[in-house]
Amino acid sequence: MAKSKSSKSKEKLVRVTLVKSPIGYSERQKGTIRALGLQRLHQTVEHVDTPVFRGMVAKVDHLVQVDE
Repeated sequence: MAKSKSSKSKEKLVRVTLVKSPIGYSERQKGTIRALGLQRLHQTVEHVDTPVFRGMVAKVDHLVQVDE
């Protein structure tokens, strides 16, 4: 069964801001930052709050700030 537009509006959005440079950290962590859609310091992106997203943020929590 396909989801309706009303169910998408109920999804919780989370804002993620890059607050520390990934320079000097592993390529894996740099890749996670890129996968989150972050390219520059103080850039903010919004994502739907999912377990996959939370796992990515947990791996780079020392580099980002999360606003719910």
